[in-house]
Amino acid sequence: MTAMARAENKTEAGGTAQLVAALARALREQQQLSQEQLGKKIGYTGSAISAMETCSQPASDQMLVKLEETIGGGLGVFEKARTFVLLDKYPPQFKDFSLMEAAAVTLSSYETFVVDGLFQTPEYARDLISGSFPKPSEEKAEELVEARMARKALFDRDPTAMIELILDESVLRRPFGTWGVHRGQLRSLAEDARRDNVSVQVVPLERGLRGGHAGDRGSMKLVETEEHHHVAYLEIEDESVLVSNPAKVARLSHRYAKIRTQALSPDDSLSLIERLAGEEGK
Repeated sequence: MTAMARAENKTEAGGTAQLVAALARALREQQQLSQEQLGKKIGYTGSAISAMETCSQPASDQMLVKLEETIGGGLGVFEKARTFVLLDKYPPQFKDFSLMEAAAVTLSSYETFVVDGLFQTPEYARDLISGSFPKPSEEKAEELVEARMARKALFDRDPTAMIELILDESVLRRPFGTWGVHRGQLRSLAEDARRDNVSVQVVPLERGLRGGHAGDRGSMKLVETEEHHHVAYLEIEDESVLVSNPAKVARLSHRYAKIRTQALSPDDSLSLIERLAGEEGK
């Protein structure tokens, strides 16, 4: 890790990461362990422990699990910290929405440029994030990939969430990284589309030739919360808007419903995804 990246991480480290670092150091010293000794116990180098304690490289989810097992003393503090450390790793504009997404009863998304983050493979997410501008450090990119993959817990959550995704066909044809990564992403998307609680539909490229395209104003997410409130989330150029006004949410919901009617059926969409997974990049 470069000195610049270490300084950037220290500046950006959230309150939870700083609290975890202080607790880890206090418990390590209480148990009279050096950084090297603790690292050896949990499968990390002494330098990694030092980086965690100074917040130049905050604890990963895996490290938190190991810290709980080794020096947690049955307090559960590192286990409880996992959710909040993960939250610190999300981009600022996504933090408020992330907890709402994780607890959603129903999540409906429309995407026009990339595969929705919830459905991304690690490889696709890594190439997408690493290729953005300004380019993040390798360490920051890995943190963002880890946080994005953690969102997938929603697929198997109990109680079950109903998840719906509508993609513009151009998303299925736009590769990132390599064609191999792209095909892997399409195959993963097809697997997710077969889940009982998931629906994936595709808006054909030629939709605009048929007299209208309800999705011409960009991507959106609609959420039904635990309390059965309805909100919308919009994001563009690292800025986000959380819409809770009932009239505005209703307008966006109606637009989303129209987009759904203009998309291929789930079965036809799955057939298209599977065909493109076999054809793209050949």
